[in-house]
Amino acid sequence: MVVRLRLQRFGRTHSPFYRMVAADSRAPRDGKFLEIIGTYNPIANSAGIKEIRLKADRIRYWISVGAQPSDRVAWILGKFGILPPPPQRFSVQRMIPRKD
Repeated sequence: MVVRLRLQRFGRTHSPFYRMVAADSRAPRDGKFLEIIGTYNPIANSAGIKEIRLKADRIRYWISVGAQPSDRVAWILGKFGILPPPPQRFSVQRMIPRKD
């Protein structure tokens, strides 16, 4: 059984709220999971803050037993120093304007 750390969507239309869960890779996105390891609210509150709550000890446990984070979860964990940040997907060379 391959375990993935991924986001499970909740909330209503245009107001997403996510749970970060450890789940079997064959389970549906919003289906059965093994453990809730955090929450993520991408909608900023009145102070402009996006709320993220993580159970760092449980995340480290799941990674130690071989769980693979999804792309977005790896990005979030990289921001908080739990995982090394993932490599950039764009080339800096392409962002330099051409001289015509």
